[in-house]
Amino acid sequence: MCVGLPARVVKIKEGMALIDASGAKREVSAELIDELEPGDYVMVHAGIAISKITNDDQSETDKIMEEL
Repeated sequence: MCVGLPARVVKIKEGMALIDASGAKREVSAELIDELEPGDYVMVHAGIAISKITNDDQSETDKIMEEL
């Protein structure tokens, strides 16, 4: 099973995005997503932002992860 983490994009530079995942910040590849802006939410897997998600998706994912 693969697990992706929701994260908020803080900054984008040269195909990389600085993300904030529940307070943990790291750089991930943003090459797969067009039109990514700071403040957007993404699903991250294996160091790659794989899709944009909504704030509601992020909140729901956080809730499920807390229950686990």
